Amino acid sequence: MNGLPLVVEELHAGYGKLQILYGVSVKAKPGELVAIVGPNGSGKSTLLKTIFGFTTVYRGRIILGGRDITKIPPSRKPYLGLAYVPQVDNIFARLTVEENLKLSRIVFRERYASSPSPQKDGASPDKLFEDMLEEIYNMFPVLRERRKQKAGTLSGGERQMLAIARALLMKPQVLLLDEPTAALAPKIAEEIFRKIREIADRGVTVLLVEQNARRALEIADRGYILVQGRVAYEGPSKEILSHPELSKLYLGISK
Repeated sequence: MNGLPLVVEELHAGYGKLQILYGVSVKAKPGELVAIVGPNGSGKSTLLKTIFGFTTVYRGRIILGGRDITKIPPSRKPYLGLAYVPQVDNIFARLTVEENLKLSRIVFRERYASSPSPQKDGASPDKLFEDMLEEIYNMFPVLRERRKQKAGTLSGGERQMLAIARALLMKPQVLLLDEPTAALAPKIAEEIFRKIREIADRGVTVLLVEQNARRALEIADRGYILVQGRVAYEGPSKEILSHPELSKLYLGISK
């Protein structure tokens, strides 16, 4: 269990005295894409906010790479390998695309300095960051095209790509994505889904909260169904999709 990138144990949490989560347990393997789905108001987004440190934890633990991070403030968690992309307000609108991306250099440097692995061919952290930035531009070509453009002028889909790309430049062990396709046109949403799957295939563990339950489960390895702040079911995503009663009762998916 300690070798897993992320383990959430019996989490009870909420906002002040308003409890939202009741004994939620979640785990994710290295490079695994885990979908968190369920009805509106079931606590999906609250779970991600709690993992990152934005709510009140009454009981339970959050373990990142074998380390208990439950009480560590959100400002420090990116430096430990946890990145969070909220649904909205996830970019700096007045900065250019390139400036947004280069803000991640600060976290990247500290993550690199604390890494036990040796330097790659004696390259400096700044050189490695520039190499990774080039990889990001290859992964999101539209960001290269828009790199001198103010982020606030981007389309909704481009903003989400920028927010995800900026998180990836922090070299996270675990990436938390909250409703990344909300309000996007189907074609753009599908592109985002493909990128998320590619990110997991590259070895980053991803927790994806998504209202489009069917598509999220189609690209995910495993899924958790949250209902009224509790885990109603967990298992391989294909198993959830193929279960007619589960998918219809909790996800509104009819065969």
